[in-house]
Amino acid sequence: MFPTPIQKYSIPVNILYRVALIVTLFIWLMPLIAVMLTSIRTYDDILAGNYWGWPKDIAAIENYSAIFEDGRMARYFLNSMIITLPTVFGTLLLSSMAGFSLAMHRFKLNILLFCMFIAGNFVPFQILMIPVRGLTVDLGIYNTYYGLIIFHIAFQTGFCTFFLRNFIKELPFELIEAARADGATEWMIYRKIILPLIVPALAALGVLEFTFIWNDYFWALILSQGDGVKPVTVGLDNMRGQWVANYNLISAGSVIAALPPVIMFFLMQRHFINGLTFGAVKG
Repeated sequence: MFPTPIQKYSIPVNILYRVALIVTLFIWLMPLIAVMLTSIRTYDDILAGNYWGWPKDIAAIENYSAIFEDGRMARYFLNSMIITLPTVFGTLLLSSMAGFSLAMHRFKLNILLFCMFIAGNFVPFQILMIPVRGLTVDLGIYNTYYGLIIFHIAFQTGFCTFFLRNFIKELPFELIEAARADGATEWMIYRKIILPLIVPALAALGVLEFTFIWNDYFWALILSQGDGVKPVTVGLDNMRGQWVANYNLISAGSVIAALPPVIMFFLMQRHFINGLTFGAVKG
């Protein structure tokens, strides 16, 4: 019996796949490795042009302590936490309620409102820069935590509502009908039935939104001024001088700034995967 084409080329294709995977992984990890190595280099080592080799002198303790002592990393880190955590909570709360209403209630403007939530995701943030900044100045919330939190919630709620509405739409409607027949109010249905069932989706969105908000640079630059409100993404730019850039300190700060999203992902990994794959397989 002659081998089928799949059997004939399975071994070469498998080898090619493994080689391509290793090469792609190496290319993807190269910038991360470079940043981590730079974060433990001395400034003289960088001036000597040693960007990819092993550092001649290890200055990990000096670099990482300097970003907290001289770079105000603790202040920026705290600012990011104050901005990110309320934003994620507010976004998930509003979008879960909006998604529940759009998925389970039938009214005339249902489809129109849902389309507006979808359309809002396609508006480039850059064209809203001037009016949003002017609005925050007029409202007196420019360069405040409230301004960044409010506008982050406003811009992120559309995508989260779209995601949660489709997630809730897959839930068995018989549960809602049975609860209503037993006299449960809409708030009770939302709190007692919907929220426990959409925990995987909330976890997936929580990880994504935490990463988006924590890594935001655009709105943090536009709506903040001064070290009192700047998050860590904008604060890292202060380590770049007018004539000389301390790349070793900037790299050390980047490694510290990247830790919260990474920790968040590993803590919520199981729920994150369940939330993204829900409904992928029927039957």
